[in-house]
Amino acid sequence: MEITKAQQSNHALGALQLCAGMLIIPFLDVFAKLLGVTHGPFEITFWRFFMQTVLMLPFVVMLRLWSVPAGTIVLQAVRGLLLASATVFFFAALQHLPMAEAIAIFFVQPMILTLLSVVLLGEKLRARRISAILVGLAGTIIIVQPSVLIFGWAAVLPLGSALSMALYMVLTRRLSNDVNPYQMQFLGSVAAMAALGVIVLAGSLLSIPGAAMAALTWQETGWVIGMGIAATLGHAFIVLAAGKAPANLLAPFQYVEIIGATILGYLVFGDIPANSTVLGVGIIIASGLYLFHRERVATRRQAAS
Repeated sequence: MEITKAQQSNHALGALQLCAGMLIIPFLDVFAKLLGVTHGPFEITFWRFFMQTVLMLPFVVMLRLWSVPAGTIVLQAVRGLLLASATVFFFAALQHLPMAEAIAIFFVQPMILTLLSVVLLGEKLRARRISAILVGLAGTIIIVQPSVLIFGWAAVLPLGSALSMALYMVLTRRLSNDVNPYQMQFLGSVAAMAALGVIVLAGSLLSIPGAAMAALTWQETGWVIGMGIAATLGHAFIVLAAGKAPANLLAPFQYVEIIGATILGYLVFGDIPANSTVLGVGIIIASGLYLFHRERVATRRQAAS
């Protein structure tokens, strides 16, 4: 089907919105890694969704978004649980891996997303999209290969996060045309907070390592607030982007997150990227920019014909 100029404009806006979200999300990871020194991944994830619920509630009230579109409430809840799962896996990974390495391993996710978008959403793949994603994946492998040897089993945690996040993105795309993004963010965070609240409560009563609740210091409370703000803004951009462009077109632009993670990892934790990381990130950025350029060229040709 021919892509119109209006659709191309939406695709471009969606790519920019996703890039904005991907540059904000590493701030969430910084706060989570700081909290991970003294708190478990389930507790940190609970606070992350608690803050998002609090921050999104005023928007839901002001916009009167109490009416849930028919047939979406279960999918919205599942979407929230998938994001909670992805977050728990990733926060656990951050307790063992540097930020850049954890995110690099996580970025097998666009490949999973591309396959799922074809199977579950019926989206079509163009050769240039496939090639750009494969090139980006090659850049990720260049970053990952020493990390797997160094950190062993911990490298599996971002893979679990990647699978959960890919399914989350598919559901986000599925719901984006029917559900207000503010409502989607709010109900997803409520579902995640409720599920994690049960886990943390059980962890506290049964003294389960990594799942029990511990008191926050004033500094840690500030980190929780920062985590909530970064999570809410970052994922709001992701939801907006999903409503503008196909999931497999957006997939390579998620690699932008590595840029922010590498910079913040160095500034906050003193993590110095290896030469392989720099090379891999360069390849990843180039693949995303090439894809975006080729999509614009293809659309202009279709519009002119």
